[in-house]
Amino acid sequence: MARKKPLVVVTRRLPDKIETRMRELFDARLNVDDVPMSQAELAEAVATADVLVPAICDRIDAKVIEAAGPNLKLIANFGNGVDHIDVVGASKRGITVTNTPGVLTEDTADMTMALILAVPRRLTEGAALIINEDGVWPGWSPTWMLGHRIWGKRLGIIGMGRIGQAVARRAKAFGLQIHYHNRRPLPAHIEEELEATYWDSLDQMLARMDILSVNCPHTPATFHLLSARRLKLVRRDAYIVNTARGEVIDEHALIRMIESGEIAGAGLDVFEREPAVSPKLLKLARAGKVVLLPHMGSATVEARVDTGEKVIVNIKAFMDGHRLPDRVLPAML
Repeated sequence: MARKKPLVVVTRRLPDKIETRMRELFDARLNVDDVPMSQAELAEAVATADVLVPAICDRIDAKVIEAAGPNLKLIANFGNGVDHIDVVGASKRGITVTNTPGVLTEDTADMTMALILAVPRRLTEGAALIINEDGVWPGWSPTWMLGHRIWGKRLGIIGMGRIGQAVARRAKAFGLQIHYHNRRPLPAHIEEELEATYWDSLDQMLARMDILSVNCPHTPATFHLLSARRLKLVRRDAYIVNTARGEVIDEHALIRMIESGEIAGAGLDVFEREPAVSPKLLKLARAGKVVLLPHMGSATVEARVDTGEKVIVNIKAFMDGHRLPDRVLPAML
């Protein structure tokens, strides 16, 4: 007799290829309308599911974990970050959590590099002027739309994991000097390859950089890592780029300091209260002080398919009793 397929609840639309494969392998309940599930709907889902496949927009908090039925044994996250999941609470209930590391590295690094270029060179301002029906481009002028060169500038990378290193490789090719802060130094051969300078003191690094790139995960230890106090250390002519998580930066303090000219500008793909975007940030964007993107750092077809395939591998490994390739333990956070 064929073994009963596990009930897998998927909270958001995934690429057709991935959804089709999930239907073949599992009793998959798909979100065909792609409408975000409420907390009550998530609680209802975990009450009956064997496996939950959430995304970063789903808050799998203590109340959702408490509502889990006896069959729920795996939360196979669609994405790398797990700050939206109560991993400790899940572990206490005997629920395993997995993620999908590695598949978003190159795409997120590409977007980080795009923002590193876009902010100092005023790319979105220039593009808006061309398509603005109310404005007329007067033609080239020696003093018009002047930005700042990035070649030869110092880039400080906060968080030198896979994505941070990928950003460093791109930035080095653009002639930036690579500096980084991490919990521990990189192996010597990687530092040598990247020609990277390690700072054990984040405060000291912040005060010396022309551009700062946030590439660390959001954990309790990194919440407001760039606090109001630390942002005051940043140079007035420096730019901050964030493609990691909005909660790593005190967004209110960042806005206040850009408004007052204490920081030159920022490129943000993530926000502290996402999907809400501060009206003050929107005003700064219209003034050309910041570049804002709707959390699209990993938004490529290839990344979404690769992520889905990793989710399927984790579910299959769990159901077959094999070692999980991407298990997340509380001690890792």
